[in-house]
Amino acid sequence: MSDFHQNGPVTALPRLLDRSIEELEAEILPLTPKFPVSLVIPMIPSELDRPALARILAELCEVRYLHSVVISLNKATRDDYHRTLEYFAPYPGNTVVVWSESPAVQRFFEGLEQAGLEVGSPGKGRACWLAMGYLLAEEKADYVAFIDADIANFSREMLARLILPVVDPILDFDFAKAYYARFSDRLHGRVTRLYLSPLLAAFTRLIGDHTYIRYLSSFRYALSGEFAVQRDLASRMRLPSDWGLEIVSLFEVLRHRAPVRLCQVEIADRYEHKHQDLSGEDPSRGLNRMARDVGTHLLRTLAAAGVVLSSGLLESLMAAYQREAEDAVASSYAVAAINGLRHDRHQEELNVQTFASALRAAIEEFHKDPLGPPLVPNWARVWAGLHEAGPQLLAAVAKGADGHASNGGGCR
Repeated sequence: MSDFHQNGPVTALPRLLDRSIEELEAEILPLTPKFPVSLVIPMIPSELDRPALARILAELCEVRYLHSVVISLNKATRDDYHRTLEYFAPYPGNTVVVWSESPAVQRFFEGLEQAGLEVGSPGKGRACWLAMGYLLAEEKADYVAFIDADIANFSREMLARLILPVVDPILDFDFAKAYYARFSDRLHGRVTRLYLSPLLAAFTRLIGDHTYIRYLSSFRYALSGEFAVQRDLASRMRLPSDWGLEIVSLFEVLRHRAPVRLCQVEIADRYEHKHQDLSGEDPSRGLNRMARDVGTHLLRTLAAAGVVLSSGLLESLMAAYQREAEDAVASSYAVAAINGLRHDRHQEELNVQTFASALRAAIEEFHKDPLGPPLVPNWARVWAGLHEAGPQLLAAVAKGADGHASNGGGCR
């Protein structure tokens, strides 16, 4: 059972009771005819071979309130595209497969770049951005929810709890971020536990109470991949195409909404998904790469917010992070011990060493280029720069791989 303690400017909506899924969906169903909701699942082809996606599909086949499900497929071949269409054919509602590598979508990207609009590099961030653009151009969904394709214990209760705070007009939230506990027979969530949380604590020690740091620290799982957003806010969100998607999206919603319009909601007592390799020896992969990207985006955003990040401050940050991370290892050990979980303290210390190296790489990257590559433009900017972008994107997605529309589905 969770607690209802509030920490910081973003309201936390805990899961205090086991409400039945029928009760939750009974609240959502009368709202969605007026406030349609679409679901986006960004994915790569390898997810088709994992049991997590099969469970997600089976659960979604029981959901009756979604206007559509959009599969944003990236890093995929033509065969992967057709396989994805076949895989999701059992879904009884409206499905759309947005294939980033399709010839029509690639031509759409070329048109944007010719108009001076960067589209970034392939990745989860661009996949989410592209699906968001499709739904905005379609002008049918008032709210868009995003979930990852690797949630091993997904249930439709998770989706209902994520969506309810934004579609309920009395609650009146424009953005909901999911949170949950990450554990199995041991604690997971290493980047949050041993990197982001200690890093934010280190910043607080060095620069005091800062709006952005306090805001980020109030999220119980800032790096979760599940969120729901109102369409007008979605049209104004710039996104990166790399591992910084989750943290940059939090900065973007704060730019356009007061914290009182944002919330975080506990969608499950426990959450299990695919675990990334640490890749301690390879900074271009795994959690090592994720930590570097998260750190770089955090530094650039703080600089844009007016924080003077001098060389001396950043050197002090390295030392402060190391101390906070060591305390986080001790705290994690205590949590694991009191709950009878396995805990490899030596491996946790090695994780911290990798994350410290990633932080140093992020600092070096920030020094080299404080601005960094531009974020993918928000869709309001795209519409302004290329007036026909919406119809062009809809047409590109409808062409699929062979000139045929990808909408449809049904299993009953």
